[in-house]
Amino acid sequence: MSENNKPIMIIAGTRPEIIKLAPAIWSFEKLGVEYVFVWSGQHYDYEMSYVFFEQLGLREPDLDLDVQSSSHAEQTARVMVGVEKAIERFKPSIVVAQGDTNTTLASALASVKTQTPFVHVEAGLRSWDRTMPEEINRVVADIVAELNFAPTWLAAVNLMHSGVPLRKIYVTGNTIVDVVYKYKDLVVEYGEKVLTEYNLETGKFILVTVHRQENTDNQLRLQNIVKALITLSKHMPIVFPAHPRTIKKLQAYGLLELVKSNTLLLNPLGYFEFLSLLNNAAIVLTDSGGVQEEACLLGVPTITLRYNTERSETVLAGTNIVAGVEAEVVTKIALEILNNRSHHSRADNCKGLLGDGKAGERIAEILKNSIGKIKVEDSDTRSNPYIIHALLGVEYNNCNVIDIIAFYDERGVPILEVGKAKNMLVKIGGFEALKCLESR
Repeated sequence: MSENNKPIMIIAGTRPEIIKLAPAIWSFEKLGVEYVFVWSGQHYDYEMSYVFFEQLGLREPDLDLDVQSSSHAEQTARVMVGVEKAIERFKPSIVVAQGDTNTTLASALASVKTQTPFVHVEAGLRSWDRTMPEEINRVVADIVAELNFAPTWLAAVNLMHSGVPLRKIYVTGNTIVDVVYKYKDLVVEYGEKVLTEYNLETGKFILVTVHRQENTDNQLRLQNIVKALITLSKHMPIVFPAHPRTIKKLQAYGLLELVKSNTLLLNPLGYFEFLSLLNNAAIVLTDSGGVQEEACLLGVPTITLRYNTERSETVLAGTNIVAGVEAEVVTKIALEILNNRSHHSRADNCKGLLGDGKAGERIAEILKNSIGKIKVEDSDTRSNPYIIHALLGVEYNNCNVIDIIAFYDERGVPILEVGKAKNMLVKIGGFEALKCLESR
């Protein structure tokens, strides 16, 4: 089989991944690009997986690895073994994965170790928090990828900061924009049904999603979130579609009945149902990266229940505040937003910031033109064994700034603190930069 006749392999395993890969798949089919669809089974309940194939008009996977839940190491290893076998079976020209899950990490590693070019969709996002499993996954995927599709220019800068060559970076826009734009009218229709079903009114309920490990596996954090929800439920009804893992942790910590009595606790929803609730919510409290983006596009005020975000653009747009999880802080910010409805008119701030709705088309076209033309790179340094690195620096107050660290205050406003930067400045090329900062 010639390189040009080999299929592209698309790998996903969670509902955010399939939602964000859908625009590329739609474009593959329009362009007549042959592809193989592999599902890892990291999300395996019907409500968390197969319902999305149906709603997004995608064919069922050609292969389901059915890895299901386990520890990070075991789950990643299972996906790696499954992907390696899939590569041997289907002999793809390129392997494509999206995002920051264990499925993405395993796909990246299995691909490069079988000398199959790996392509990372939604590359370059950074929270700068190495305690997040997702941060490690996305950083590794970026580094081993032969092509990185950055959703924004900020993501592209992050890739360059990580040492990724410019020739491997394309700024495509975020595929979530494609999806939201495509289904916006349908979401309005669904909204009428969903609001009636749950006896809700537009703009008169709070939507909540919590699923990240740092919140669900930390009893104190989850208790704080529940405490905030109980307080806010006295001001406005709360709708809480809960991830299965979140339910298990609430039960383990003795919080489940408390949540049930103070919120409308729902099973995971289909994509259109969830997006319709989001579109009609007064505010959303979430630790999901994708929800931060969707809320930005819909102009819904967002409180991020984390201490950092890799979706910094949503903070810049003014729709998102990174609040942490302290109950008093979350409650105060939420009530301030609810009492200031001007926050509801900021959807225009996101226009163009995350993309123009054509990211899937760009990705598919680039991949079509890359079949048989990219490979896992090797090198021949016999004539010049010295690897030389160049730094691109900026002079500021006679100081050569070689590393910029971003911080957010309790309101989610970006700040740069020189005192903290001093301690984090990378010592490259002697100590002149450090001395310069010390003298200020």
